[in-house]
Formats: sequence, structure tokens, C-alpha cells
Amino acid sequence: MAIRPAPSSLMSAALIATSLAASGLCAGTITTESFSNEVTEFLTQEITAHVAEVKSLDPPQATVFGACTSGDFNWGTYMRAVSEWSVLTGRSTIGGKDVASYLGKVGLIEAKGGGKTFSQWYGALTLQQFGTDLRTNRLWQSLTPEEQALWRSLLDPGRFYDRKTRHVIDLPENYFGVAARIAAVDYAIGLTSDRPFADDVLTRAADQFLKGALYTDDDLAHGRYDRYSQEYARSVYEVALMMGRQDIVAAVEPALREDMKTWWAVVSPDGYSFPWGRTIGVISYLDTLDIIGFLARYPQFRPVPLSQLASLYYAAFQSLEHDIQPDRHLLGIWAFGRGNFHYMANREWQVTTQFLGKAAASFGLLRAALARENVRSFATVPELPDVDRFDWFRKGDRPAGVWLVRRPHLRFDLPFTTGTASGIADYLPAPHSLPGFAAPVEQNVPALVPYLELADGRTVVAGDCADQIEPAADRQSVRAIWKRWVVVGAQLAQFTDIGLQSEVTWKLDGDTLVRTEKITASRQVGIRRFTVMYPATGSRVSTRIEAGHRTDRFLTRDGAVEVTALSADLPLSASLAATGDQPAGKGARGAIPLILQFDARDLSMQAGQSRTWALQYRVFPGSGE
Repeated sequence: MAIRPAPSSLMSAALIATSLAASGLCAGTITTESFSNEVTEFLTQEITAHVAEVKSLDPPQATVFGACTSGDFNWGTYMRAVSEWSVLTGRSTIGGKDVASYLGKVGLIEAKGGGKTFSQWYGALTLQQFGTDLRTNRLWQSLTPEEQALWRSLLDPGRFYDRKTRHVIDLPENYFGVAARIAAVDYAIGLTSDRPFADDVLTRAADQFLKGALYTDDDLAHGRYDRYSQEYARSVYEVALMMGRQDIVAAVEPALREDMKTWWAVVSPDGYSFPWGRTIGVISYLDTLDIIGFLARYPQFRPVPLSQLASLYYAAFQSLEHDIQPDRHLLGIWAFGRGNFHYMANREWQVTTQFLGKAAASFGLLRAALARENVRSFATVPELPDVDRFDWFRKGDRPAGVWLVRRPHLRFDLPFTTGTASGIADYLPAPHSLPGFAAPVEQNVPALVPYLELADGRTVVAGDCADQIEPAADRQSVRAIWKRWVVVGAQLAQFTDIGLQSEVTWKLDGDTLVRTEKITASRQVGIRRFTVMYPATGSRVSTRIEAGHRTDRFLTRDGAVEVTALSADLPLSASLAATGDQPAGKGARGAIPLILQFDARDLSMQAGQSRTWALQYRVFPGSGE
């Protein structure tokens, strides 16, 4: 049986790079000088094209290369991109425009439009690039007194930080780091003399670290751990250095060491960082550029030598560079099968210029470190070690953490954490980055974790961290127990006892991974429907029945993978469906052409009764599409 989706007009650069890296076809070395020329030439070409396309700042034009400019952070991100390019290349003009005065006008768009958070941070960073003395700061001096007043309003963290309650307004915890950055720059460049306020914001941002946390919960105390832990730690650390707060520096340093070890264990050969949570493919590649720039500047946190970090930077940059559409100068985030969280709706231009700005900033730091440490060449394919371990995000009641596995042909990261909504596929305790598997982005889909529709109409899932997590001593398996369930789509971490316990064991056996689940009732429970899905990145599948068990063999770019459902006492029926370009077919790194679904209906569980089922996953490298 073979089912093919509609052809994509843009193949994911991530998939291309992953295939090349896995096969060794792109192995070799590149000189630092050659890569430096490639990066600067590419950034100059792309940023020059965007500057030429921006023909009106007052009023700001509605689109650039056909992409909307009215979304969050659009003009602020563009401003930072031009600024960082100017610093990287040492050029003070672009497209016949003086960079300082031009960026002063761009900042007025965000000032007048109520720009907040990252728009403000990028504005503060841009202004600081031209000097900490406003009397000689070329950007500041290019503004009229009225325009300077508008810039002051732009750089006021009060736009999203409530001074009285000491909380960010309707935003996740990671925005404390943004508020701290803005307040610190305001004080450093003399926009304000209120040192106590800047200190207070920083102290508030550092609260979890001062209490001993190594990973930050982005939604206290629900337990949301994802890419923002490392980003937040980097933000607080750099602000603490800027403010001379050695107490906070000392508190954050242990967290950064652990965050960087975790990052090095999850990152993929093509430079893709965190595979679960609020991310799109582009953002996860940008994380890699950001992190390596940070590690170039602060070598004490490096998990590996600089040359290995440079190899990974090269891979991530190549993935992003190849994703730029040459006719539109935009990243292909809306290509066929590419999924995005809802807030990305108007950020196509923003994400593209974010790439250009972050690449310029991070490469400037990496280039300086390579020169300082006399690294003249490096490998074009990163050497990533095998990993078999469990990293704890927190212990105690409702613990959280991630099982990290990286082998030559089998890799995955299995997080136990809370998401943006209960049961959302991006945060389920499933093996994210498993070859051939991808969770549909921001969808209520039972991706390798069952949904149970109860007799009372509620649909529940064993998620939002766990009641108990037990990594095996031999690091070859993890066992987790859920006694308290959550309702799919409901408020986070609102636990309910439905009379069922789920005990799940994930176990490795060579290139085979087996998930075994035992569901036990403490009282009579009616289950209308038990549903679990395997969203497959392969577009071809064949099915066979052996010894009464169904096996589906998918051909993917990572090789062939076989999925087998094993059930002694759950009457599972199976079906295959092609997704087309529907939401369930959109993955963070590319299309999910097929979904294999297993269902059981009208189950009655009696007190003390258990039902067990298992899903076996096996990879056959070198025999895929």
C-alpha cells in the first residue's frame, strides 16, 4: 500500500541537512576565513535586499516582499537586524542610508505603535550599539526632542511590567528576562537613574535561580519546561553581569552549566535544538546560533571545545540559509506541511529578519572567539556523542524531566512537562525527534500518548508532568505513573482522579523502542473511546500481519521504520489516513503525510481490572526514501 501527499513546493532544509549529515555526504572541513566570508556576504545580500524593499517608514508600509509588517516585533526585529549587520561588517551606511539615523526612524514605528517586550529589547540593544553616552550616541543625536521622548516611551518596561505587583502583564515567566534586559540598558545608557528599579526587576527575574532552580518553570508552578529555560538563564546571567550583581551571577552559573549539557544532548546533527514545545523549525535553529554565540563569549559554560561548536553552528546556518526563498528573501515557514503556533500568523517577515539579526550578532561573537583561540578550520559535520540519560527538571510532587537518547540510528527526547494547554501534542510525553515521527504543531492530537474519552464526555490524557518518574539504573528504560489525569484542552495542571492509573514503560532494545502501558481501574469506569496516533513523516507505507499482529512499515528520509501494536486485552482497530495540508499534517520541521491510528471503543473497566497494550517501534537505517 502506498499513499502519497500532494508534492511540496519547498523541501524542508532541515530534512535535507539531516539526511546529508546522517549519510556523511557533507563531511569535510572548512576554513574559518571561508565561512566568515560566506556568512558576511550572505547577510549583506539579504539585509540590503530588505532595506531596498522598505520604501516607506512614515507611514510604515503594510508588507515587505509580500509579508505582513503589522505583527508583533516586526519593525523592532528588522531594526536589530540592520544594527547587528552594521556592527558585524563595520559599515555605517546601507543602501545609501546612514544606519544610525535610519534606525532612529524605524524605532519610531514601534514607539508610536505600542511595541512591547522584544520590540523594546531590540530597540534598547540597537540604541546601545551606538554608545552608552547619549551625548555622543549617533542614533540618539539624530532624533528631535519629540522623537527622543517617543524613544523613551519605547524603552519603558512599564509597557508590559507592572511595577506595583512586580509581574509581567498577561505573559509567561520568561518575559521577566526581557524586562530585566530593558531596565539594565536604560540604566547603563543614562535613560534613567533609577538603579533600585533595575535591581528590583533583575532580582524578580532571578527568583527561581536564587531559590536553587537549575531549569526554570515558565508557568509557575505548573511545570512548563522547554527551550525557554536556557534562553531565560542566558538573559538573567548577562543582565547580572551588566549590573554587577555577583549574587545573581553565582546563582545562575550552575543552571547554565546544566542547561548547556542538556542542550548538547538534544541538538540534532543539522543544528536543530529543542524538539518539543513552543517552537518552529526556524526558532530551534536560531536557538543554536544564539547559544553558540553565548558560549563563544563565555567559555566556562561550553560542553565541548569551540571547534565542535563551530561545526554545529555551520550546520544550523546552512539549514537556515538553504531555507531562504531566493525570489522573496523570506524563510519558508508557510511551506507545505510546515506547522507554526498560532501567534506566528503575522511573523513571516519578523522571523526572517530575526534570523539575519541573530546570525550577525552570534557570528560576530563566534568569529572573535575563533580568532582569539586560533581555530583556523573546523569540520562541516558536528560530532555528537551517544547519549543515554535522564535529566531532571524538578523533583517532588508532580516531577518533571526528559529522557535523552542519541544513538547512530535511534534518537529521541522524551519530556515529562506541562505545555501551553493540557494534552497538546507538542508537549506530550512522547519521543520527540524520533526518526519517522513528528507531533502535529499546536494540535490536540494523541501523538503516541492515548486520549481517553470517558462516559461522561470528558477526554483525558496522562500528561502535564507525571505523578511518578523512575529512570532505570541501566539507563535503558523509564517508567512513569499517572494517577491524576488532565482534561484535554482544559486549564493547565488541573488534575482529576478518574479512577484509572496509567503505568507506562519505555524500553530500549538495540534499534527498537517499546512503549508498554498498563491501565488499572480503582473503581468502575466507562471508556467510550481509546485513541492513539502515530503521525509519520514518511509518505509511503506497507502493511503486513504476522502472528496476529499488524506491522506498518514507513519509508522516511531517516530509513525504514516499523510500527507494531501489541495488545492482549485491548481490542484495537487500526486505520491509515493521508493528511494533505490539514493541521494534523503540519510538523515543526516539515510535513506529516500519514497518520496511523489505533482505536478501541466502549470499554468497561471494573475495580481492580487492568488492560495492557504496547507499541513497538523499530528503525532500519539506510533503507528509506
